[in-house]
Amino acid sequence: MTAPPAPPDLSLDAIDRRLGEAYACGALQPIETDQAQLSDRGAPFVVKWIARRDGQVHRHKPTRSATHNPFLPPEATLTLGAIGEHHLVLLNKYPVMARHLLIVTSDFEAQTRPITDDDFAALGAILAAHGGLGFYNAGERAGASQDHKHLQWIPDLPPLAQRVSEQPDDTVARFGFRHAFASLPTALWSSDELGSGLGQCYRTLLTQLGIAPARADLPPYNLLMTREWMCVIPRSVERWQHMSINALGFAGSLFVKSRDQLQALTETGPLEVLRAVAEAQD
Repeated sequence: MTAPPAPPDLSLDAIDRRLGEAYACGALQPIETDQAQLSDRGAPFVVKWIARRDGQVHRHKPTRSATHNPFLPPEATLTLGAIGEHHLVLLNKYPVMARHLLIVTSDFEAQTRPITDDDFAALGAILAAHGGLGFYNAGERAGASQDHKHLQWIPDLPPLAQRVSEQPDDTVARFGFRHAFASLPTALWSSDELGSGLGQCYRTLLTQLGIAPARADLPPYNLLMTREWMCVIPRSVERWQHMSINALGFAGSLFVKSRDQLQALTETGPLEVLRAVAEAQD
């Protein structure tokens, strides 16, 4: 019997060392952005766009590819190592946020497949160690940029997710779109059953939304998760006025192609934009 791989060093120092190495050799290509803060009925948002310096746009966000799979095989310089028997931890090649990690399945699985207990165990290990935000874009209509199953993690909570952690009842009541929300018990994060505990919560939320967890392929949705709570948001469309919205939008971090789109977003209001790409609240 082959022994499971040793867990990678996922300390923040180790992540930063790999980030430095990947940047030095050109494998890591961070996207330089400018940003503005918005508030919509008390809900805080940050809006980012690709920076222009000296009249030039620096770095373009990559577009979705139907043929290229960057995770099979992953770039060695971007790979932190195996976590569990079925997942790898990678650096995001085109990060907009610092220390942005991807947790990808070692073999191909579709992004529309249900999140498994093993998936949650891998993501949960990082959340247990560092806090932050775990998130998932279930399919193209939910903003997924790749078809190969990948969960994501960032160390700092975007503003709306932070507000949910501080004032959950009041903040969630402002959403105005279909969602299912649950608090997570503190004891879960030190449990040997972390993956199954998170998986059970996820399946309960799907059921509350009328989504059968056992389906081979699930309809589009976004998942957000901190050490305090989990939220699932069904999606109706990917875009609002050519603006792709993924799970981070529902955490309070929106990305527009240029500052020119900021006015329309401000006039409409970020919450109304999220309602337009989610499903209407019952």
